[in-house]
Amino acid sequence: MKISIIGAGGLVGSCAAYAIQCGGIAREIALLDVNQELAVGQALDLQHGSPSVADQTIVGGGYEHIPDSDMICITAGLRRKPDESRLDLINRNTDLFVQIVRDVKAAGVKKSAIVLVVSNPVDVLTYVAAEMLDLPANQVIGLGTQLDTIRFCSLIAAQLNAPPTQTKALILGEHGDSMVPIWSSATVGGLPLDKFPGWNASLASDLFTRTRGSGAEVIKRKGGAGFAVGIAIRDVFDAIALDRRCILPVSSVQNGCYGIRDVALSVPTVVGRNGVVDRLEIELWPKEVQGLRASGGALKKTLELVLPRIA
Repeated sequence: MKISIIGAGGLVGSCAAYAIQCGGIAREIALLDVNQELAVGQALDLQHGSPSVADQTIVGGGYEHIPDSDMICITAGLRRKPDESRLDLINRNTDLFVQIVRDVKAAGVKKSAIVLVVSNPVDVLTYVAAEMLDLPANQVIGLGTQLDTIRFCSLIAAQLNAPPTQTKALILGEHGDSMVPIWSSATVGGLPLDKFPGWNASLASDLFTRTRGSGAEVIKRKGGAGFAVGIAIRDVFDAIALDRRCILPVSSVQNGCYGIRDVALSVPTVVGRNGVVDRLEIELWPKEVQGLRASGGALKKTLELVLPRIA
């Protein structure tokens, strides 16, 4: 499988390329960036390590790699300027993203290709991509709350001194302020989280607050998140490349799951070679369902402001 990563000169794109390289599944990784010299340099750096990792082709360049790509991952985005409003940033990122999607379309996309949107605001831009691309809706996926979910699990595991790989808890809804923690199914080692010694509602609230602010914390401390995002992207790539049919909290355009329509957000999603294979409307606590619907409503308000920009 060939994956092209657009915006691979940046922190997120380069970390995604490294994580996917280390996974050893991709046949070819193409790094695309507006700064092609940087993309080629990143590819060369990764290629130098390939003898110790996997037999892969790693190249840098431009949109000439799109036509034979099986998966296209869009990570390019802009950072907020000083004193810039959130809406202004959304508008600038939307304008950049729309141009990227137009360039992807002009280059020519395989009918079987999967597009993974990572650029923020990811749920809004996933909806925009689904509207613009001549692909079935199931083949356009947003990274959604997969990153929030692994952050969530890592913090719970650290708090309980538990194995991170045996800590299972979901974040659903928006990758943003209205994200929803799903405590009803949270477990460690298959055991209900709320049965662990010392677990209480105050601790749960604190861990979710830390999760919701963890991206901002990383940005404050080191300038931007990269490693965990790369791992989250690799999780989705592996599910698609190997047709694993994993249940992941990724974003896609909803058509009735939990009563939510005409907006992209994260619900429990079966992910395989064709992208979204199914959406699982598992039973949640009533307040969790209410939170999901509220998250959809918040995203619709932003979409109403953004959609005129793609006309």
